[in-house]
Amino acid sequence: MNKQAVSNEKVIPVNETDFDSTVLQSEVPVFVDFYADWCGPCNMIAPTIAALSEEYAGKVKFVKINVDNNQQLAMKYDIMSIPTSMLFENGTVRDSLIGAYPASAYRQRIDHALSPSRLAQASPEARQ
Repeated sequence: MNKQAVSNEKVIPVNETDFDSTVLQSEVPVFVDFYADWCGPCNMIAPTIAALSEEYAGKVKFVKINVDNNQQLAMKYDIMSIPTSMLFENGTVRDSLIGAYPASAYRQRIDHALSPSRLAQASPEARQ
């Protein structure tokens, strides 16, 4: 494995073949980044998504889907603009965000989606 690949290994490339097993059947929530290689804003947020994958390691799985190579998935989830991020839990979309945003925006969405089931169990103060 080359050293460049190490920095992005926490964000798992997924395709139509392994989407169901990796995303829909996951036991933890999954943050899905729909992107394309030619997309400037997608490339801008890639380091942010990689950093978030480390921050939420063990709590959220991070995957990326190239819409050019996985057009059926893009159509199934009505991806009209990229980047589009979706948070799946128990096989359903819990939240989505279209466009490029700072880490705080993604973190807020992830925390909000996790709060009822995950954070409240971890700490009773989180419910207040």
